Amino acid sequence: MTIDAALTGALAGAFTRPIPKSAGAQVRKQHGGSTRDVAALLGVSQRTIERYVRGKIKRPRAELADRMAAEVRRRWQPQNRAKARKAAATTAGLVIDTRARFGFTTPAGTTDDSRIRHLTLALPPHHAARLLDAQDQGATEHQMRQITAEALGEVYFRDGGRRAHGLEVEYTDVEYIAFEL
Repeated sequence: MTIDAALTGALAGAFTRPIPKSAGAQVRKQHGGSTRDVAALLGVSQRTIERYVRGKIKRPRAELADRMAAEVRRRWQPQNRAKARKAAATTAGLVIDTRARFGFTTPAGTTDDSRIRHLTLALPPHHAARLLDAQDQGATEHQMRQITAEALGEVYFRDGGRRAHGLEVEYTDVEYIAFEL
């Protein structure tokens, strides 16, 4: 799972209503309602989208159904999503649960051997804000991992500046990641 998908999943927890289940309803809730735009977004023909809207096609193939649901989830209840983002970035922060390989580089140039660790930590609001802003700006997975590594380094490994000064954290081989608001 990517960091972007994990953040999107966490924000889905702020929804007060479930996303539409039928393919026709999902297509109608898409980007601006234009069948041409929706077709381009989903990578299918405009005619196919029109058939879903009219109810002539009821069940999309599995990979298209997944893309449709993901796009609806991405745009569903924008006000609730915005409130949740604001709360995470200003007061509440995020909880991260991850299992990944962590390695360390110290300023003197020595490197500790990396190893797999499972961490569950509360990230303060300023780190949550950095992650959410990077997601909004379309940051790459590598950039998101770098921001996450810096947050985990400060919160867990350097304990807010109380130990391991100058320790740089490498966050690789992510096996699992999830966020909670």
